[in-house]
Amino acid sequence: METKKVRLTKEKETYLATLYGKALDAAVENPILGDRFAADAVARIDYDFKELKLPKGGEISLPIRARHFDQWTRAFLAANPESTVLHLGCGLDTRVYRINPGPQVRWFDVDFPDVIALREQLYPERDGYHRIGSSVTELSWLDAIPGDTPVIVIAEGLMMYLHEKDGTSLFRRITEQFPSGQIAFDGYSGAMVRMVSRLATVRGAKVELVWGIDDPHDLEKQVPKLHLAEDIRFLTMPDLVSRLTRNRFSGAMAGALGRLPFYRNLVRHLRYEF
Repeated sequence: METKKVRLTKEKETYLATLYGKALDAAVENPILGDRFAADAVARIDYDFKELKLPKGGEISLPIRARHFDQWTRAFLAANPESTVLHLGCGLDTRVYRINPGPQVRWFDVDFPDVIALREQLYPERDGYHRIGSSVTELSWLDAIPGDTPVIVIAEGLMMYLHEKDGTSLFRRITEQFPSGQIAFDGYSGAMVRMVSRLATVRGAKVELVWGIDDPHDLEKQVPKLHLAEDIRFLTMPDLVSRLTRNRFSGAMAGALGRLPFYRNLVRHLRYEF
């Protein structure tokens, strides 16, 4: 099988880690996400994936996270068959192929140019699908996108890497450009941002997390058109807890942790409407 040489910086290896987590899931008998496109991509990339350090339980948590954002995306497209999808910080995710949107959907995957270049080697063209090589905070990339349909913005695993002012500027621009829509992303609390950043420093990784969200309603004040529609505590999602707990003791511990607001609010899946 043909392979593709990967030439990404150390910082960009996180894209390979999330792809690999989904590929591992696709290989089991009863997968969570069943992302055969991720499995095919991993098979074609000339890289020693066994050297990647997945987060503990990443072969479970990464597919569950992706599946949840897929569900939100499918629900939006079912209600808005003529619409636009902005998939921000797409990395090597294969969401557009998993969802297989209809002919009236314009889908834009946006990420750094080197990531988009790799996507172009790995994944085929399809009608209505566009790739944009740009930092999401360089808002000029939005200039070429028509704002004449409802839009859903999916920013999975992205916002905690952006500065708050950049994230809010991005959201304000989108709410001004499109007539209506939804913005969905996972947000870390301030404590989670600090913990992950410190752990990365100890491990010698160059990972900088900066935006912590302790009160999701704050974003409504910063971007007045937004209204918080759903606030899901990821770490207490029943499917995640049941799959990560191996025995009664770990199940009891998970239940006890889930009752603590500090723990429960570490990671949220947030969906806003405008």
